[in-house]
Amino acid sequence: MEARLTEINKREVLLYLGYRGGEIPADIAEAIDRCSQILLETARPRIVYRQFSLLEDGTLQGTEFRPEGEDVRQLLKDCKQVVLFGATLGAEVEALLLRQQVKNMAEALILDCCGSSAIENVCDNFCTDLQEKVHPLYLTDRFSPGYGDLPFSQQGDFCRILDMSRRIGVSLSPGGLMIPQKSVTALVGIADRPQNRRFRGCAYCSSFETCTYRKERRTCGKI
Repeated sequence: MEARLTEINKREVLLYLGYRGGEIPADIAEAIDRCSQILLETARPRIVYRQFSLLEDGTLQGTEFRPEGEDVRQLLKDCKQVVLFGATLGAEVEALLLRQQVKNMAEALILDCCGSSAIENVCDNFCTDLQEKVHPLYLTDRFSPGYGDLPFSQQGDFCRILDMSRRIGVSLSPGGLMIPQKSVTALVGIADRPQNRRFRGCAYCSSFETCTYRKERRTCGKI
């Protein structure tokens, strides 16, 4: 499956920027449209994924890796298969953000927020494509390190198992952050019966106000 970036959610961008309703200034709306178009033209999204059987102890077959936490255990309770995936907008977007920070910090902030919405769209599209691939089975929500009680420290395990550095050019900083920054790792379970789903995207998340990812203008990658 190929990575697909199809749109940038303007509502999500506005929420990242701190807008909570009311009239949006014309110059801000125009800047969002302009930055969205630039980012859509610049991004070179890439995806890597692997599918594993889920063993009774929660370990992914063929690895020594077990996603930790009660939240993931509940998420995967009906699943016998798990997909790990990583997605990125590419080094081109990283370079674009750095250049814009030198030229115009206000517009760089808008561009950054557009990037956060864009990587959500890439993940949404991947899950849509994956659902078609596994039909008639069903997918759970996607879930990322740092969300719920799945430790952020397991980010490195995702990157190692997926060989993200070699396959899609994503590496980890000493602090565990992904480079390029508009990148996501996540898991999604495959079940033989329908799973409860949440609304998609940061704009609908109950943790939006307190989200540590959003404060860093990143995304956890969950649906």
